Amino acid sequence: MSEPHIRLLTGADAAVYREVRLAALRSDPNAFITTAAEFESRTLESITAQLTPQPTFVTFGAFVGNELVGLLSLGREERPRLKHRANIFGVSVSPAARGQGCADALMRAGLAHARGWDGVTSIHLSVTETQTAARCLYERYGFQVWGTQPDAVQDDEGHALTEHHLCLLLDGKTTSQYKGQRRTLKENPALTFENVGARDGT
Repeated sequence: MSEPHIRLLTGADAAVYREVRLAALRSDPNAFITTAAEFESRTLESITAQLTPQPTFVTFGAFVGNELVGLLSLGREERPRLKHRANIFGVSVSPAARGQGCADALMRAGLAHARGWDGVTSIHLSVTETQTAARCLYERYGFQVWGTQPDAVQDDEGHALTEHHLCLLLDGKTTSQYKGQRRTLKENPALTFENVGARDGT
């Protein structure tokens, strides 16, 4: 069994990325906000532009042999008061390639890249209630649930799905250590979940 190879994707990978991403959206639609129909309507040019590595946005690919089988995107917030945060989203591994360490290898690559961004102190992601295996993966790497959002997403039949928001604090603290500093929406209705649910990529 070949060990997965991880590398940054570029615009030259747009065509194969499109195939792998579309297959993931079709095989497990409840794992993503973007629908297969939405993604299929995108032009190859727009995908090429998205995959061109940027100072604050990259996409990693997992390869078994020469075949692209897994994806993970990582973005850093750019607004001054949010740029200490990075987000992981768009994570997928092709069903036939699961159990070969691809997801772990993608996570290690993504976390290492995020830690290389000067000033980043936390990494965030979100996962729907149906994605038990994904949540277990994230928790193995130290992510902790800090909030749960009911009625966050509707599936194709209109059924509501709950979404869990997770965070990895790079200073070594746990989210529970910040409990005393948190203010809930009930205590302060002016607070919003700005940019929290960035678990999906287009």
